Amino acid sequence: MTYDLTALRTRIPALAVGTAHFDGPGGTQTPLPVIEAIAATLSRPLSVRGDGLPGERNAETVVVEARRAMADLLGADPAGIVFGRSATQLTYDFSRTLAATWSPGDEVVVTRLDHDANIRPWVQAAERTGSTVRRADFDPATGELTADDIRAVVSGRTRLVAVTAASNLIGTMPPIAEIARITHEAGALLYVDGVHYAAHAPVDIEALGADFLVCSPYKFLGPHHGVLAARPELLETLRPDKLLPSTDVVPERFELGTLPYEFLAGTRAAVDFLAGLGAGPGGSRRERLTSAFEAIEEHEGVLRDRLEKGLAALPGVTVHSRAARRTPTLLITFDGRSTTDAYRFLAERGVHAPSGSFYALEASHRLGLGDTGGLRVGLAPYTSGEDVDRLLTGLSGFLERRTDAHG
Repeated sequence: MTYDLTALRTRIPALAVGTAHFDGPGGTQTPLPVIEAIAATLSRPLSVRGDGLPGERNAETVVVEARRAMADLLGADPAGIVFGRSATQLTYDFSRTLAATWSPGDEVVVTRLDHDANIRPWVQAAERTGSTVRRADFDPATGELTADDIRAVVSGRTRLVAVTAASNLIGTMPPIAEIARITHEAGALLYVDGVHYAAHAPVDIEALGADFLVCSPYKFLGPHHGVLAARPELLETLRPDKLLPSTDVVPERFELGTLPYEFLAGTRAAVDFLAGLGAGPGGSRRERLTSAFEAIEEHEGVLRDRLEKGLAALPGVTVHSRAARRTPTLLITFDGRSTTDAYRFLAERGVHAPSGSFYALEASHRLGLGDTGGLRVGLAPYTSGEDVDRLLTGLSGFLERRTDAHG
């Protein structure tokens, strides 16, 4: 399969600055078609959705096309696609809605591997209802979160299991389909954080067995907002707080206020852009997306191997990303050296690899890294071999400076 990296990079204007970006897990750079779609939407008449005037029809078309695009990306029904300001906001909204049916004695399962956006909303909802929170642990030595780890904390009282499909800190990809079976056998719902996962792997919400899956388009070349996918018939059973005159139709009943039409147009363009990275123009958009993610996984896998071999040759480097199945995201620390200093050293050389715990606070503590975390190196579809070499050269220089400083 041919992956035209050069053509891809020329369509991302930000890369012309020359920075080697390894900050993709926090947000990717934006392709020109996405930028153009946003500008075009704002350049045409735009009004509240309707079927009368051009501005109304334009808004309606944008929303319908964005739902279809995200449904194709996630293997979902367009009628089950909910748009929100962010994945965090959507999770808070759904935690409040779902918790309205909880009571003392009920249990909610979260994991120590997750981003805090898939922990704190559920913990706080449980506290308000008197429900019990149970935490599934992961093995810090391997980075693995197994189905048995979930099974150990699920019971007949469990109402919901919240788990990440891929750790934004160390890349671990838990066995979601197996976790879904355990969850559903207990009569509970499964809420999956797919924010990091959706940037690196083809998503099929039905195959995963997720009742809810949330993601963020700006992690896969799109604009900043959040998307939740669920079965329409499940959404029909939920009654969120909303304004009296607002529609009760699913999925709109969960979308509070006017949608950011220009960002939805950008999201549709991002999905189409991704679909164009595959083997060819034939087939449905869903089929082209599947092909594209196969190509992306192959490209990122080759670069991950190159990066890991380079890191293994450097003294005093610990790589905390060790799970057998994981995204191309590495968390690294250095013996006796600050990862913040490493970040700054690299930044001075035009390499962006940020340092921190990246809101995966419980995972960082479980790894023994406290609030500080580590240096996170994330590969993206536009990462090049030259980028990887620049990073490794920069880290080598950082570590050599340490030697010089200590004689």
